[in-house]
Amino acid sequence: MVSGVSQAQGYIARTLNHPFPGGVAVLDLGVLSQPPTVQYRSHPVMVLKDSDARYIAVVGIGLDVKPGQQTVDAVLPEGRKAIAFNVGAREYKSQHITLKNKKHVSPDPEQLARFEREYNAQMAAYAQFRPDTPSNILLDAPVQGRLSSPFGLRRFFNGEERNPHSGLDFAVPTGTPVKAPADGVVTIVDDYFFNGKTIFIDHGQGLVTMYCHLSAQNVTVGQQVKRGQVIGKVGATGRATGPHLHWNVSLNNQRVDPALFMAKK
Repeated sequence: MVSGVSQAQGYIARTLNHPFPGGVAVLDLGVLSQPPTVQYRSHPVMVLKDSDARYIAVVGIGLDVKPGQQTVDAVLPEGRKAIAFNVGAREYKSQHITLKNKKHVSPDPEQLARFEREYNAQMAAYAQFRPDTPSNILLDAPVQGRLSSPFGLRRFFNGEERNPHSGLDFAVPTGTPVKAPADGVVTIVDDYFFNGKTIFIDHGQGLVTMYCHLSAQNVTVGQQVKRGQVIGKVGATGRATGPHLHWNVSLNNQRVDPALFMAKK
């Protein structure tokens, strides 16, 4: 086993290396004769050349990962290696939300069955790995507006704890155009019980973004979209207390903090 403490000084390594639960680890793979492959938690990992020409692994770290040592499995030209990296601690705040629709807190069996079908479809979309390199790693915000709920909040709906907040919420008016933050392929356009009107975009190499609670969807499954293209409009569909955009970023099937990827203007 070798250490994956990044020795690279490329732009992506300097910008994205935030190894904590819900964050990203950028691991130095060295100057190699051919692209390596890397897996983490049984999922393929994004591998790129950074601006210093070294190969790097860009690893998404799930919120459920405990601080301490983690490893990726890398296949390099000289053979297979387990590369270790350290995950630091990060504290997330709590949020208490009151919902008028009690079924969005305690769904009945029929609604639970619907949710399970929808959940499985979303998990399949998050797990996809197209070999195409993303058009850009630093992402544009899909809307411009106030952030109302940050990533990682421990959420309580009508006093009952639910999963942590896995994205960013933008408090913007109904009808606000939502733009693609990078080129990609649309993999989901649907209307879900909790998420409301939802869009998924696959940007390549395990980078997937999700947009929900929309009032309108302007794209279709399989459509290729370009960075800055309007894909839908903000709404308050599904489990929402008012108009806002919920935006998820997933990397190697781990939901990570979108704020880490937002391009600074």
